Amino acid sequence: MYDVIIVGAGIVGMASALKIKQQSPELKVLVLEKEGDVAQHQTGHNSGVIHSGLYYKPGSHKALNCIDGYNQLIKFCDEEGVKYDLCGKVVVATDQKELDNLNTLYERGVANGLKDLKRLSASEIKEYEPYCNGIAGLYVPQTGIIDYTEVTQKYKEVFEERFGGEVKFRNKVEDIRLGSIGVEVMTNRDVYRSHLVVNCAGLYSDRVAQLALKQLDVRIIPFRGEYYEIKPNKHYLVKNLIYPVPDPAFPFLGVHFTRMINGGVEAGPNAVLAYRREGYKKTDVNVSELFESLTWKGFIKVASKYWPTGLGEVYRSYSKGAFTKALQRLLPDLKESDLKSGGSGVRAQACDKNGGLIDDFLFVEEDRMINVLNAPSPAATSSLAIGDTIASKVLKKLNK
Repeated sequence: MYDVIIVGAGIVGMASALKIKQQSPELKVLVLEKEGDVAQHQTGHNSGVIHSGLYYKPGSHKALNCIDGYNQLIKFCDEEGVKYDLCGKVVVATDQKELDNLNTLYERGVANGLKDLKRLSASEIKEYEPYCNGIAGLYVPQTGIIDYTEVTQKYKEVFEERFGGEVKFRNKVEDIRLGSIGVEVMTNRDVYRSHLVVNCAGLYSDRVAQLALKQLDVRIIPFRGEYYEIKPNKHYLVKNLIYPVPDPAFPFLGVHFTRMINGGVEAGPNAVLAYRREGYKKTDVNVSELFESLTWKGFIKVASKYWPTGLGEVYRSYSKGAFTKALQRLLPDLKESDLKSGGSGVRAQACDKNGGLIDDFLFVEEDRMINVLNAPSPAATSSLAIGDTIASKVLKKLNK
């Protein structure tokens, strides 16, 4: 019998497990993971950026958790010897139409407490990124790079070795039964009992929630983000990180350039509908999952409204030339031959029944279950702060 069972050993699940044990060491906490190690999906396939909190509406869960999580992450890495680099980034406007949104980003950054944000003229952009093209920009010194798989491994190590927590791999949750005095969690290998379940299942978080909840008004729509890598002889084109001004209508940041902590430079990602929830390749197809995405009434509304943008993303997915052209808005000297295929990730994007792509973190609670149903970027940066939020919810439900 456990006090808390957490489903999912991504960075949010492991941070939540660690925070629960830190705040209440006597609780018996188990993490169940269907894969053979931590961070095998969203966490292990992202671009490894430490986000500053620039983009998020002041007062939102994203803003509050990102700033707090950023500070906690840096402190944790310093204490535990996890390498990172606060190299800074530039956000660049390449068109007059983007200037208002660039100014909004500056105002949000100031409201969120970011220090030393700097507005850049076209010539000043060149001081930070000599090969970057733009008419105006922002320099954000707090942004950094890190390996979030390494971070998650360290969370697990501290959780197990310092606090006596348990992690069981290759346990896929197949059913959850909520009772008046406890919860039964059935996996492919065993039956586990606890007082409370925390669902951090990422790409399958809605499916796990539906095992226990009768009604759920959101669905996870998987969006694949594909990257190219810049060939080593052209790494000089990017000093650190270069981002465009994002379209505020979408919860994606647009194709950008990221120097990686372990070497190399990534370019991307785009954002296309994945044909299965863990569909990291174009050829990865699950007919039932794709049908579920395409027939969800919320997604139908999104697609009918934004189909031109969606078609553009699909076109770039299948055309290296079109992808290169999008990148050349920021780096005109980049050529198609400078790029080689890189990795990809799949974002678990929650979509409500009214066609809203949910931008903020989303928690749906029941008496004995806490569901994390939307934890996109900057969830990795924010993981310890999200863990605090979940831990406080857990302790309240357990009357601790």
